[in-house]
Amino acid sequence: MKLLRYGPPGQEKPGLLDAAGTLRDLSAHIADVDGRVLDAATLARLRALDPATLPAVDGSPRLGACVANIGKFICIGLNYADHAAESGMAVPAEPVVFGKWTSAVVGPNDDVKIPRGSEKTDWEVELGVVIGKAASYVEEADALDHVAGYCVINDVSERNYQLERGGTWDKGKGCDTFGPTGPWLVTADEVPDPHALGLWLEVDGHRYQNGNTRTMIFRVPQLIAYLSRFMTLQPGDVISTGTPPGVGMGCKPAPVYLRPGQTMRLGIDGLGEQQQRTVAA
Repeated sequence: MKLLRYGPPGQEKPGLLDAAGTLRDLSAHIADVDGRVLDAATLARLRALDPATLPAVDGSPRLGACVANIGKFICIGLNYADHAAESGMAVPAEPVVFGKWTSAVVGPNDDVKIPRGSEKTDWEVELGVVIGKAASYVEEADALDHVAGYCVINDVSERNYQLERGGTWDKGKGCDTFGPTGPWLVTADEVPDPHALGLWLEVDGHRYQNGNTRTMIFRVPQLIAYLSRFMTLQPGDVISTGTPPGVGMGCKPAPVYLRPGQTMRLGIDGLGEQQQRTVAA
């Protein structure tokens, strides 16, 4: 099942994408796609609906972030060994954890704003994990029971703010529009192995990233079990699991960074695609 949100910013309605690619309205059944409806029982109830009985949505409306009211947007850094190498950093012994402010969350095709004064805004295609059941001190063997589904995330990053301005990474990760999420939340039953997904990203038609989640250092069950020892993961929380190589910072012979007027296109096998235009903030 592919759950989504459509409509103008702040006025999104819940929907799903049926097998024929038609967008269907779910407003008669749920108020929104958020932590309140991501439990197994509610997802089973939605899955039992006949999509053909749901109203079809005309046209091509804007898609919002596929999860509303995200409580925690937790990110994992350097989770692909080859990305750590291109960044000039050691492979971590434990997951590198940082946060993205929820004010960064936008729809999958919304504009990405280059911050004022930025010279090093970068891209990162990542697998997003959406929590459906609260997780505290869970074991790896049980961790996937807490996953509602998966989505595409672009972990847009300003490298100067992240790495050269002192303090933690967060200030370079949470700028407005730096968290495109979606296009849809694909429920876990349709993703039998989250560690066998190709993921890619292009800028202006040039492919920079072309990786696979099988090369993750810390896999999804490890991440959930690890994080659940430092915080309770709650329904609707999102974990962005790290990016493969090919970010602008790692380009040779010189880094390549985003500027206004460019187009990013990115996707993950079975989870859909995003496309953003870069604009000046």
